[in-house]
Amino acid sequence: MRAFCRLSLLTAFCCVAALADAEPAVVSDHSQPTADPDQAPETKSSPQTLPELEVLGRQLDLIGQAVSASEGYVGRDDIAGRPRVRSGDLLELVPGMVATQHSGSGKANQYFLRGFNLDHGTDFATFVDAMPVNLRSHGHGQGYSDLNFLIPELVEALSYRKGTYYADVGDFSAAGSARFQIADQLPHGLAEATLGEFGYARGLVADSGRHADTEWLYGIETQQYDGPWADIEESVEKLNLTLRVGHELGSGRVHVQAMAYDNEWNAPDQIPARAVAQGLITLLGSLDTTLGGNSSRTSVSGGWTGAAFGGDLKAQAYWIDSDFKLWSNFTYFLDDPDNGDQFQQFDRRTVHGLAVTQSWQQSRVRWQLGLDYRYDDIDAIGLYRTRARQYLSTVREDSIDEQSVGLFVAADADLSETWRVYAGLRQDWFEFEVDAGNPQNSGREQADLASAKLALVHRPTESFEWYLSAGQGFHSNDARGVTLQVDPVTGEPAESADPLVRSEGAELGARWYWSERFHASFAYWHLHLDSELLFVGDAGNTEASFPSDRNGAELGIYFFPSEQLAADLEVSYTEARFAEQPSNADAIPGAIPWVVAAGVTWRTASDWSVGARIRHFGRYALIEDGSAQASGSTTVNLRVGRDWDRFSAHVEVLNLLDTDAHDIDYFYPSHLPGEPEGGIDDLHFHPIEPRAIRLSFGWRF
Repeated sequence: MRAFCRLSLLTAFCCVAALADAEPAVVSDHSQPTADPDQAPETKSSPQTLPELEVLGRQLDLIGQAVSASEGYVGRDDIAGRPRVRSGDLLELVPGMVATQHSGSGKANQYFLRGFNLDHGTDFATFVDAMPVNLRSHGHGQGYSDLNFLIPELVEALSYRKGTYYADVGDFSAAGSARFQIADQLPHGLAEATLGEFGYARGLVADSGRHADTEWLYGIETQQYDGPWADIEESVEKLNLTLRVGHELGSGRVHVQAMAYDNEWNAPDQIPARAVAQGLITLLGSLDTTLGGNSSRTSVSGGWTGAAFGGDLKAQAYWIDSDFKLWSNFTYFLDDPDNGDQFQQFDRRTVHGLAVTQSWQQSRVRWQLGLDYRYDDIDAIGLYRTRARQYLSTVREDSIDEQSVGLFVAADADLSETWRVYAGLRQDWFEFEVDAGNPQNSGREQADLASAKLALVHRPTESFEWYLSAGQGFHSNDARGVTLQVDPVTGEPAESADPLVRSEGAELGARWYWSERFHASFAYWHLHLDSELLFVGDAGNTEASFPSDRNGAELGIYFFPSEQLAADLEVSYTEARFAEQPSNADAIPGAIPWVVAAGVTWRTASDWSVGARIRHFGRYALIEDGSAQASGSTTVNLRVGRDWDRFSAHVEVLNLLDTDAHDIDYFYPSHLPGEPEGGIDDLHFHPIEPRAIRLSFGWRF
């Protein structure tokens, strides 16, 4: 598999170029360009035509468009029908993805996929339209992805592509990528109020309209939440605003979008199991009640899409302003017995960039040429020791300029009526410049990386397709780790991190689309990640890691027996191991082997609807020798509602079975008062929130 990952694309491009000059072959009606993650997949048409399409979400036929079995599309109805605890739970629409939380609900979710503990997004690229969500060299962790600024009701669709096989995705692409598409128009205006247990309250007003050639959309969301915790009230105060305007311009359409988000909260962090066992706190207790944070994000984005240069042009740009503060305490009194180990992470930045893609069809070949540019101007990024949120000392404080340019070319060619090939090349250039509080850790580094992509697709029948896909991906490292020379705590010499870390993946998969009523996909995949040093934002220094290999299999089954009933089952298994390590010490901490998700939605003729979902993830290792393991969990969520002419009401029951399992587990040393110096190695966990009922009333206008 790894040999296939490294296969040269020279022969493939020669074949593609030859096909471009050849006479057109007779191809099936299913032959279409590779699905574009920026928009709903289109029906086959000339490059100058932008057809209207009824979006069917998971019922959409991707045969003839996809280049792997691990990509998919989720529409508005699929999104709206799912009960969810937080906005970040939307990423669980990606099969095999687990979204958890180890802190307050105002912070980004913790994500798991394909044997990765993605932290908050290090190896999974997330976008909202063209805007990147992952923040490079972030104060809380590389690739920090916070989706709290997203109003779920405004999302038109989610497209996801797992694996390293796509030329238009660069940084953070080892495990895959997802793109949320904000709607241009809503089916109707909506005012909705939700009240729930533990002080939950949410309000939403959203509407859209059209005047002549101009379309507009807006959404306003507010949320408050205290949580079920024994010793702390989360006191979440969240506000989201979105305004989008589109207008027909020339041969295409231009749009401008403004988004604003502000949130503050108190945080019930993970707790040591021994503190609960000894009766120091309850299962929902806290050892440090002064933790929490605040975060804000403002963005302006826009672009033009239309016919140009003999094909389709998509040009988009964005500007983001972000502020973040977080107080945490994971080890209590391990490092500082007098003041405790609380620390604050701080990040203030602006990000701007653009993405331009030109696509066109030449004979039997569909070409795509693209450029993306990004500049992170990190005005201040800091790590401080604190006590009860009061400043004590500085671990490190820096400013960073980080920019990148990516160029890619891809071709999707019909070799015959049943064979298709996709080939892509990508080149990325990075520049890191750090102005550190300690001049020894200041510096400037440059790096570049080329990535190759290749897929061979065979369609023996109109309803079945095989895929052999491979490619190279990467993630960038935190700029502070790239220029690191001395440990900020000890002052000892430290090893710097590699700027860009290579990943290589391959996959054998199949997709069967029997009809709009039933389809399924299967994939067996392999991924290798190079050895690297990781920058640890919680400590301000680098931490050694090893090369790793991951192998897995995924199965998705989607059944729509009638207009009223829909069901799905998604099963993922991953075996993840450190390479070149003894078999008794090669487990990758946080690599979840089994993930199973299933759901059913039923809509009656009298406008009642019932939706239920179950998610299970199995036991997983917490340390390399596997002697400490997380127990896994199973949760069930339920949503029942009814629509009238303009009025709607629904009730959500979250954690229906009231399980007291853990949302997330870690194993590390911590120190509580009265314990031996050096602390005690222990399980630390964040419990799943107890069963909660939320009731919503909506008015459509």
